[in-house]
Amino acid sequence: MRKEKHHKSWNEIKTNDSWAIFKIMGEFVNGFEKMSKIGPCVSIFGSARTKPEHKYYKLAEAIAKKIVEAGYGVITGGGPGIMEAGNKGAHLGGGTSVGLNIELPFEQHDNPYIDYDKSLDFDYFFVRKVMFVKYSQGFVVMPGGFGTLDELFEAITLIQTHKIGKFPIILVGTDFWEGMMTWIKTTLLDSFSNISSKDLDLIHLVDTEDEVIQILDAFYKESGLSPNF
Repeated sequence: MRKEKHHKSWNEIKTNDSWAIFKIMGEFVNGFEKMSKIGPCVSIFGSARTKPEHKYYKLAEAIAKKIVEAGYGVITGGGPGIMEAGNKGAHLGGGTSVGLNIELPFEQHDNPYIDYDKSLDFDYFFVRKVMFVKYSQGFVVMPGGFGTLDELFEAITLIQTHKIGKFPIILVGTDFWEGMMTWIKTTLLDSFSNISSKDLDLIHLVDTEDEVIQILDAFYKESGLSPNF
C-alpha cells in the first residue's frame, strides 16, 4: 500500500514558526556571550571560492596578519577562500582568529585557522550578521559574491540610518570594486540623488595591506574615537 505524503497544515506551520523563536534566541545568547569576550576585532569578508594561489587570497592573509599586529583580532565567516585566508593571517600573526560559521548546501566548511574557543556555528544568516556588525571595529571587504555584497550594503545601510555607530569600510581591490563605486557615485548620487555624498565618507578603496592599517589607525587614533569594547 502506497504511503501518502503528509502535508503540513497552516496550524502546524504557525506552531513551528513559534518554536523557532527559542532557537533564534539561543543563537543570539550564545553569540553575545562568546563575542563579548573577544576584544576589538576587524571583520574580513570575501568569496568562499577564492583559491590559495590567488592574489586576493594572499593579500587577505597579509592584511589579516597586519591587523593583528596592529592590536586587533580578525573575524571571518569561518569558511574557505578569503575567510580562510583571513583566519590564517590572524593565526600566523599570533592574534585573535574568530570564525562565524553557517551551514550551507555548498562552499561552507570550517577552516583550520580559527581559534578553538572562538568558532561559532549559526543556522540563521540574520543572527550571524548581527554578530559581525556588533563586534567589528571595521569591515575589510575583499572581492566576493552575493553574500559579500549583502554584508557590505547592510553595514552601509545601518551606518547611514544611524542604527549603529560609524566604523571604516575598506574595499580592497580597485580592479574589482571601481566599477561599482563609479556606478554608485554617478548613478545613485549624481543622476538620481538617492544617497547623499556623506554616505560615502566611510568607504575607502585600497589595494595594499598598509593602506588598510593606515585607515584603521586614522579612524581610531586621529579622530579621537576608540573601538567599541
